[in-house]
Amino acid sequence: MPVFLHDLTFDELRDLLVADGLRPVHVKAVWNALHFRAETDLTARFDWVPPLRRWVAEKVTPEGGYRLDHLAVASHIPSGDGLTQKFLLRLQDGQEIETVIMGYTGRHTVCVSTQAGCAMGCVFCATGQMGFVRHLRPGEIVGQVLHAQRILRARGERLRNIVLMGMGEPLHNYAHVMKALDLISDTRGCNIGPSKISVSTVGVVPGILRLAEENRPYNLAISLHGSTEEERAALIPANQRWPLSELIAACRTYGEKTGRRIFFAWTLIAGVNDTPDHAQRVVALLQGLDAHLNLIPLNETAGYSGRESAEKAGDVFQQIILAAGIPCTVRQRRGIDVAAGCGQLKAEKNRPRREQPVLT
Repeated sequence: MPVFLHDLTFDELRDLLVADGLRPVHVKAVWNALHFRAETDLTARFDWVPPLRRWVAEKVTPEGGYRLDHLAVASHIPSGDGLTQKFLLRLQDGQEIETVIMGYTGRHTVCVSTQAGCAMGCVFCATGQMGFVRHLRPGEIVGQVLHAQRILRARGERLRNIVLMGMGEPLHNYAHVMKALDLISDTRGCNIGPSKISVSTVGVVPGILRLAEENRPYNLAISLHGSTEEERAALIPANQRWPLSELIAACRTYGEKTGRRIFFAWTLIAGVNDTPDHAQRVVALLQGLDAHLNLIPLNETAGYSGRESAEKAGDVFQQIILAAGIPCTVRQRRGIDVAAGCGQLKAEKNRPRREQPVLT
């Protein structure tokens, strides 16, 4: 099996170089090229000392067994809003994932995928509709961020925020996701601060409790969408594995252990979860939590017949939440015309499934 250099921490990369007969001091140059400069071809570094250049020529090749996670662009679709770009990126095994760069006033955010497909099966989500294919390695997650940095740097702009809200369930791929975030937030590389990184989940309770136990410094976002067990299970099948009651209990544990605010997402679907009664039940669920509720008008997909709520219904819903003292905002929509919005990401050319999901 090849070794992907973007999978390695700084210490692991240093140990690899030492094992290959190089001095440990050279790790700084290689790490800088991989994670700070986001270079895609180490053979172009003619300024490196001869032993390091020979190592690249011999080892960082398909024959040498060391590779970079330079994700090829299968397609690039800019949105008509002028602020959003969607990329279909091809992985080393031919699998494809979608990554979205979103522009806001004074900042740019990249929406990153953590799996090819998703095992959670949320009925209104295009990724859930395509099913689970496989987990992404740390380097494949990091590679999406490096891709976004290269795109933005070429325009004289910089990446500020990362949201793990693309294809897949981040907490279903916990170990690889956390290692990727350690790499991304390393001050010697990408240097994206933990406070600028958000991890989204549909409610994988063991993962939430593990985040709390390990006191991970990233923002936690919970996809809620239903205010009763039955209502939520109809939208999010994973609710049968981790019921709403257990999810809210895990959120309370997380809040108590970390002292951090939790961001909840609520997709507004006409006639399904957008009434004043729904809003009142949400208020009851979130009482006592340091919570912020993001309302998201449904982005329609081919596999779900639901429709987005009327603007008036959304306004009433928001006012009920605000009146209860819970911060509540309507998320800005980006890239809807190119299916780059929340719940719309789907790799149309996905390969046959080769892994079975393990739900813990």
